[in-house]
Amino acid sequence: MSIITTNEPAILEPPQQTLMTVEEFLAIPDDENIERDLIRGVVKERVMTRRSRRHALTEAKITYFLMNWVQVDRHGDGKVYSGEVGCILRHAPSSTVGIDVAYITAEHAARQTDATRLIEGAPALAVQILSPNDTQESIAQKIDEYLACGVQLVWIADPHFRTITVHRPSMAPEFFAEGQTLYAENELPGFSVLVRNLFE
Repeated sequence: MSIITTNEPAILEPPQQTLMTVEEFLAIPDDENIERDLIRGVVKERVMTRRSRRHALTEAKITYFLMNWVQVDRHGDGKVYSGEVGCILRHAPSSTVGIDVAYITAEHAARQTDATRLIEGAPALAVQILSPNDTQESIAQKIDEYLACGVQLVWIADPHFRTITVHRPSMAPEFFAEGQTLYAENELPGFSVLVRNLFE
């Protein structure tokens, strides 16, 4: 009886990565030099850079115009948050991110409790203001996750080129230059602003 042998290496299955929960992510000690997001259970780290005056001004202007729309145009008790507000987009796999500016509807705001210090659930609008250390890959990954988790409107604000790129689920991105008017009638009824006014 002959024994057939082969020199082909055995196929090894790659080890499965352990996905982190929101609770485990929030238990990580803060590091003033590192910014972290949790995307589908995987921690994404990047070196923190000081926010430039352009970034700070853009964040303040976008927050101002959104708050004015909520308060003056009387859109109920919707809330506008800024300053890297923490948001739990989803659980299992868990995604927790910091958002430069976020808007949640009145119904969403009413569901928030004191049980968590973060916004629970995907906001209606997420605004990402580009920083020098942002990579195209990291921004694209964040946009994909926002849309996959139910964010209906994502604005990518570029303070250098003074542009806003708008992303919606299952739609091609829209590009708004500084001389154009930014609007979102379906998601933010009655809201409009000259893009230039968000950057100066």
